[in-house]
Amino acid sequence: MSKLLAWIDDRFPLTKVWEEHLSKYYAPKNFNFWYYFGSLALLILVMQIVTGIFLTMHYKPDTKLAFASVEFIMRDVDWGWLIRYLHSTGASFFFIVVYLHMFRGLLYGSYRNPRELIWLIGVVIYVALMAEAFMGYLLPWGDMSYWGAQVIINLASAIPVIGDGLSQWIRGDFVVSDATLNRFFAFHVIAVPLILIALVFVHIVALHKVGSNNPDGVEIKKKKGPDGHPLDGIPFHPYYTVKDIVGVTVFLIIFSAVVFFAPTLKGWFLEANNFIPANVLHTPPDIKPLWYFTPYYSILRANTVAFFGVEAKLWGVIFMGLAIVFFFFLPWLDRSPVKSIRYRGWIYKSALTIFVASFLLLGFLGSKKPDDIDFILFKNVYWAQIGTILYFAFFVLMPWYTKYDKTKPVPERVTWK
Repeated sequence: MSKLLAWIDDRFPLTKVWEEHLSKYYAPKNFNFWYYFGSLALLILVMQIVTGIFLTMHYKPDTKLAFASVEFIMRDVDWGWLIRYLHSTGASFFFIVVYLHMFRGLLYGSYRNPRELIWLIGVVIYVALMAEAFMGYLLPWGDMSYWGAQVIINLASAIPVIGDGLSQWIRGDFVVSDATLNRFFAFHVIAVPLILIALVFVHIVALHKVGSNNPDGVEIKKKKGPDGHPLDGIPFHPYYTVKDIVGVTVFLIIFSAVVFFAPTLKGWFLEANNFIPANVLHTPPDIKPLWYFTPYYSILRANTVAFFGVEAKLWGVIFMGLAIVFFFFLPWLDRSPVKSIRYRGWIYKSALTIFVASFLLLGFLGSKKPDDIDFILFKNVYWAQIGTILYFAFFVLMPWYTKYDKTKPVPERVTWK
């Protein structure tokens, strides 16, 4: 085996890659629960690709055959129902894990110097993941898939001058049709997954270049021992590979419970209308996206007034786009002298709590009718407007409240028990 390994190393840097990224990559020794979600996201990405390959073996990207092919997978293909539910449930769990992964970045300042590029690549991964999920949502050709795609693509028509042409270019036709299904299938199965794999690779390489952040926000590379290794670091393998196995085990228990006992999760993961073939002649009374898009859908619907000569629909599209764009500027909006929430003052802690609450509120309201009253006193659309204001206030006011927020002294070395 040693001779075989030497033969491979002469032709491919296998041992070097193993050492640089696993056995001799030193990570902070005080990682906690929040650091499971990066490896879990990688696990789900692999699972989605594998299950997607098996689904494409039986799926037909044709408007006349797509829905029937999905039913064929569910009913006639051996274990097809399991593969389909693993894929559909995996999509929702992917977003759960990514949202928690991003929240950890907000908790411990993982977007701050010297990790700005890691954060930017991560946000691009998030955008690509949203595109991948949206295109995959159309493929079953269910009723909600069809009309959801119709509504979302039509948003581009709100853009002045180029809007109508842009919508037609995305669809490949005047309406969502066979051309749309075919191009979405191509992007969902080939183009976007390749982009995601490349982005994840670059994300990991950039992370291992500057080193991982930790709950204290302390740079462990500043304190090294005689051997040149960080005093507060431990090799990623075997310590964190073993620890991640524990996280993966717990995750798979929860994931399997949902797959086998509640794969639709009462319409949150798979909607009832998507078990009905697309009816292009009848618009459903309540069109809504799946839960991971509802916060932005709620922001879109919260804009109900035209001002400055711009119609409400265009303002909705603008604010929906800004809701994502602001994440790119986060490293430069934060002016705090410390990274971790452990050493920040009450202002940032309150701001982050309000931001998370507003995001959850917008997500809930995006699944409801805007004119209904699901909370006391106000219609849902008014609560959505309040949630939108709080959401953007977190970013817009960040240069002020992070600058003047009182902070605690940061220890020179990581704290660990």
